Amino acid sequence: MMRWPFPAWTLAIAVILILQTTSAYLTRIVPIVSPAFMEEFGWNGSWIGYLTAANTVGALFVLMIGTALIRRVGAVRALQVSLLIGAASIVLFYFPSFAVALFASFLIGLSNGTATPAGSEVLQRFTPEANRNFVFSIKQAGVPLGGVVAGLTLPPLVDALGWQMALVVAAAAAIGATCVMWPFCARIDGPRIWASAFKFDGLSSIRDLAFPVRSLSQAPGLLRISLVGALLAVSQACWFTFSVTYLVVELGMSLSVAGLVFAVMQATSVVGRVLMGWITDRLGSPPATLAFAAVASAATTALLGLSTPAWPVWSLVLLAAVAGVAVASWNGVQIAEVARRSPPGLVGETASGSVILVFISHMVAPAAFAAFVAATNRFDYALLAAAGCSLLCLPLLKGIDRGAEKSR
Repeated sequence: MMRWPFPAWTLAIAVILILQTTSAYLTRIVPIVSPAFMEEFGWNGSWIGYLTAANTVGALFVLMIGTALIRRVGAVRALQVSLLIGAASIVLFYFPSFAVALFASFLIGLSNGTATPAGSEVLQRFTPEANRNFVFSIKQAGVPLGGVVAGLTLPPLVDALGWQMALVVAAAAAIGATCVMWPFCARIDGPRIWASAFKFDGLSSIRDLAFPVRSLSQAPGLLRISLVGALLAVSQACWFTFSVTYLVVELGMSLSVAGLVFAVMQATSVVGRVLMGWITDRLGSPPATLAFAAVASAATTALLGLSTPAWPVWSLVLLAAVAGVAVASWNGVQIAEVARRSPPGLVGETASGSVILVFISHMVAPAAFAAFVAATNRFDYALLAAAGCSLLCLPLLKGIDRGAEKSR
């Protein structure tokens, strides 16, 4: 087994960060490469919203049935298996069938759904108390980091090799990163009995499906913080899903330039997530941080909707850089706050329940966005509506700590 010369908790962070980055990379492949294969297949560019929704259905599938499975198999092992399934499914995009593409997106979503509860379960066990927001934000920085890698590498691969070979290279990279982490899983997860992992316990298993969401009522403020995440996820989903398509189709950019703009947004989010976690630990008020994120998210999303082809490229790069912090950096703080408010022994369940609500937004928002744009051909109104959802977080956050103190 590979030796790790640092404390055990740093190994857990490193492994989870790499696997989280790989999962995010897989998730970003379709939104970035889609303009190329959708044009070849004659599909409407807005259909990317439906593929993203299918990806989120896959994530929700894991979150609804997979919490007990993750506990039995082990968090790292479960995440690695889901990554290998998602990477292998990329080849299904070769078929000019939208139904097959939807199924492939569903399979890719399995790792997306596994990443947060698996990472939360591991980090809650290994992370020092005083650095929880910071460490959880480092873990969540893997999401935009995967987007940076995808945004910088996939458009040049498409230009040089064609979209088919670009997908092969992307799948091989994801499989390679997953396999490199395999030797560490036993040290983090401990021994597991695979034979018992997939036993179905009848009615009790059916009842377990709804438990992650029900667990959000087990402590003060859990449901409100989870709903804040769901509302912030609307603008985030629209940026992640449609920004490249919007820049190419509406503003006339090349795929390479649009990919660069996307990568800038993801890069500033890497820094933003870590910085937001560090600042929150210093200030001691996660709700205040989330309120700031809500206002900033609304402002940047509205500006994207108001952009036109006359805007210079540098202005869109600057907007994307700000959006990386405003729209895409709140996740680590929100997930850490869910873990902090969670009853002992229910961290995995409450993390799953909170992320289920977030992923419902990631499923519904892109599908609704795509349907609206297909019917009206108006990206601007759709983006303004997404911005409004961010502002709805403010009344949920108002007085949340006072309510929690009264209930104690």
